[in-house]
Amino acid sequence: MNMGLVVGTVVATRKEEELTGLKFLLVRAMDLEGKPTNTQVIAADAVGAGVGEVVLWCAGSSARQTKVTKDRPVDATIMAIVDTVEINGQTKYQK
Repeated sequence: MNMGLVVGTVVATRKEEELTGLKFLLVRAMDLEGKPTNTQVIAADAVGAGVGEVVLWCAGSSARQTKVTKDRPVDATIMAIVDTVEINGQTKYQK
């Protein structure tokens, strides 16, 4: 599982039928300290996330394990919205 910041949306009006109804968000990966990395991914949103939220996302076959993405051709899925990140007793992120 990876952590990232939702930085945008992706709209595709023409797409494979199995993708109909999915919302796609652009996620910039971040490290545990909250610093952005060079990785960006377009992820299907399974939890109702929005721009500006810190999320947990997964890639590969795990991306097809949610109720929203089961048996759909996706390679990245947002699976959680982060409320707090705490490392060694210090809060690194608080929603």
